[in-house]
Amino acid sequence: MPLALLHGSLSDLPAWNAWHFAPSTVAGTLALAGLYLWGIRRTRPEGTPYPRLRAASFLAGCVILLLSLNGPLHELSDYYLLSAHMAQHWLLTLVVPLLWILGVPPWLLDPLLDRPGVLRIGRALTHPVAAFAVYNAYLVVWHLPPAYDWTLWSHEVHVAQHVGFLATGVLMWWPVASPTLRLPGLSYGPAMLYLFLLTIPMKAIGAFTTLADHVLYDFYASAPRVLGLSSAEDQTIAGLLMWIPGGLIYWSAIAILFWRWYYREVEMPRVLTTREAS
Repeated sequence: MPLALLHGSLSDLPAWNAWHFAPSTVAGTLALAGLYLWGIRRTRPEGTPYPRLRAASFLAGCVILLLSLNGPLHELSDYYLLSAHMAQHWLLTLVVPLLWILGVPPWLLDPLLDRPGVLRIGRALTHPVAAFAVYNAYLVVWHLPPAYDWTLWSHEVHVAQHVGFLATGVLMWWPVASPTLRLPGLSYGPAMLYLFLLTIPMKAIGAFTTLADHVLYDFYASAPRVLGLSSAEDQTIAGLLMWIPGGLIYWSAIAILFWRWYYREVEMPRVLTTREAS
């Protein structure tokens, strides 16, 4: 049963399509965006062009974060639909962290890595094996029914879970999207294999959720129904969101890496050979 119903009635729940913005999420997101912009202005080397595309990527991540934690998606996630909650997790783990990493220029991050011990810790955390293990272990544990229901009954635990999703998402993406040579990413072949392996745990969670013969999470089994979805239908959609769109993110990244490898190793040498022959 949703927490609000313990102290009142169904009317105490916010409307699923309400646009409520939590001051803490707005302040936190604005602070992060402001710190990023200040850092770029403060550390950008003289003569280096302003990184407009990188800034757009980072700020887009901030906007998606804000929309994920507020408005209809937040209300549906916290009170009504498991599928909305899975979509929220999809954004927090796969989309926002990638946009943030792509938005960081190397000269913004490198001074931080020069501090004693930071580079050593960073290399340990962003090693592909460590990043893969930490991200997937965190993802699996928080999608187990007892842990999942716990986050929905405790606001503090829920906030901590979301922070962890963002942090482990950054670690997960680092080996294929590292912005700095001081914490280098993988070469094309290993990076594509790494991304392929990442599809397996997410597919497993999606399949487990989709094919379950009962409603896995007690919270959503007793939640008010909206949008004409039963709890079983909602759970099936939630699993499919993890199974298919989540996997497409990884396969899209694999396709991009393959195209870059092909262009560098095959197409560019062919073009240069043709020019020399002419």
